[in-house]
Amino acid sequence: MNYKQNQKINQVKESTLVIGIDIGSTTQYARAFDWRGIELGKVFKFSNSREGFENFKDWMQRLQDKYRKLDVIVGIEPTGHYWFDLGAYLEDEGILVVMVNPYAVKQTKELDDNSQSKKDNERQ
Repeated sequence: MNYKQNQKINQVKESTLVIGIDIGSTTQYARAFDWRGIELGKVFKFSNSREGFENFKDWMQRLQDKYRKLDVIVGIEPTGHYWFDLGAYLEDEGILVVMVNPYAVKQTKELDDNSQSKKDNERQ
């Protein structure tokens, strides 16, 4: 394991709220996890608009307060161009955004539930 990979892994601490977002053209679906991968709360659906982004930020803040998390890392799968506005918004708000390889997401999902179907929004 190289040093750069260790740095990436060490960004996620016990005090980190990890958010994964499934990007869509008009609607995003976000899920929150702790540093061990335990899901916190339910799937959060929000629109691809300024108002939706602000609702998403409020949802993250409520989770941070509820679970006493000091940091947030948002992972997005950069498919198409629909993530650009959300990415810019989060960057402007000082929230760390990481890009997740779509192939890695697919492989991890198949390992997790042994299914090739893609229905992220059904986990509500």
